[in-house]
Order: sequence, then structure tokens, then C-alpha cells
Amino acid sequence: MFGSTLAHPPQSGEGDGERDPWRACGLRLQSVVWLDMPAERWTAVDHYLADLLVGSDSTLEAALSANAAAGLPPIDVSPTQGRLLQLLARLKGARSILEIGTLGGYSTIWLARALPDDGRLISLELDSAYAEVARANIARAGFSELVEQRVGPPLESRQQLSAEGLRPFDLIFIDADKSTTPEYFEWALKLGRPGTLIIADNVVRRGELIDQESRDPSVRGMRTFVERLAEEPRVFATVIQTVGSKGYDGFAIALVTN
Repeated sequence: MFGSTLAHPPQSGEGDGERDPWRACGLRLQSVVWLDMPAERWTAVDHYLADLLVGSDSTLEAALSANAAAGLPPIDVSPTQGRLLQLLARLKGARSILEIGTLGGYSTIWLARALPDDGRLISLELDSAYAEVARANIARAGFSELVEQRVGPPLESRQQLSAEGLRPFDLIFIDADKSTTPEYFEWALKLGRPGTLIIADNVVRRGELIDQESRDPSVRGMRTFVERLAEEPRVFATVIQTVGSKGYDGFAIALVTN
């Protein structure tokens, strides 16, 4: 049904298609997806792929269990998304990574696995309780020497990082307060260099990204972020929608070009 819907867009004169036939087709396609692919199916497919491509991982499973036991919100990336982060970091040949938003350290472990023995990962977390859980998870994974955690408002860490004269980061992963993502993005540009990869999670917000009347601070923050991404001449970027065990969302990926 997906193929037949896409292969036959509405012709001129069919409602909204008169102005933009592919937009009308997109609306039809959206209804097909929601009817034929409920969230249960997305989750089942995600589990199937994770079982095949990621497999059982006691270290990561222990991290998720520790997070749940400590009452952390279950908003970590999925196993397949974690594998994507690791894959992108390896493709980039990253030796230095900045993570903005540690939570319980699940994504931190995925990213750390992509680094060489002499690499470094700095992870910033606002909540000290979350950071303590993450510290134990990271230690259990064997990355205490590779990962440096910093606790406090991430934006307040900017001056400190700049003052330390660290070399630019090869990859920056933004997964913190969504309303502040535009500021994190501007900060990432300053801490990166041509060739740095910037990844931001939870951009699409269940499709609410297109609601220009939204009063949700997270939606408004992501709308501003995407608009800045489009206007910023120093990056080559895209946003990808995703579905799966974490629901309907999406991520942005940007390559700093100059």
C-alpha cells in the first residue's frame, strides 16, 4: 500500500493537490501509515532489528535497569539509535566527543565504544542525581578513564570548556533540554571545526514540529533550532523522521563545513 500510494499522487484539481499534489499525497500517506503501522508494530520491528543487529548486551541492559531502579525517565535512545550513534562516530573517526545531556549514561556508553583508547568524551548533565547513576553505569562499562562527567547547567560549562583550550570536538551530541537546543547548537558551532558532526535528538516531537501555533517550549525550541539550521551557512544538514520503540520523533544531523 505504501508503494501504490506514493506511485499515484493526486492529480491537479483534487483538493489540496491542485496547489501541491505531493503534499496531498503526503497527507494520504500519513493516514495509511497510521492505519497500517500502529505503535505496536513500530516497537515490534524495533525489537526485531535490535535482536538481530545489536543482540544481547549485559552492560547496556544493566545500565537501563539501573536507570529504571533510580527512577530516571525512560527517555534514553533505543538500542538501534545507540548503534547509529556509535556507527556515526566510527565513520567520523571521532577522537573527541561532547555529549550535552548524560541522563543515565546509556548513550554515553554507546558513544564511548566508538572512541580509540586515547580518545575522550565529555558529558554534561544538569541533574546531580542522574549524574551519579550515570557514573556507576559508565564505570561498570569500563569507561571511567575515557569519559569525563561535568555536572551543572550545560550552558554555564561553555566558558570553562573554552577557557581550557581543548581542541575542537569531532562529534557533538545534543540531547538535553529541548527548549534550549538553539543555544546548544550555537555553542556547538563554537566548539567544533570544519568536519565536526553535530547530532540533535528529539527534533520532530511526534509531528508537532510543524505546529507554528504551539506553545510547548520544547516544540518552539526545536522549531527555532531547525530554522537556524536552515539559515546557518556553516553547516550542511538534514532532519530525519523516526518511528520505533521510542514513538514518533526524529533527529537532526549537521556537518560543519566552514
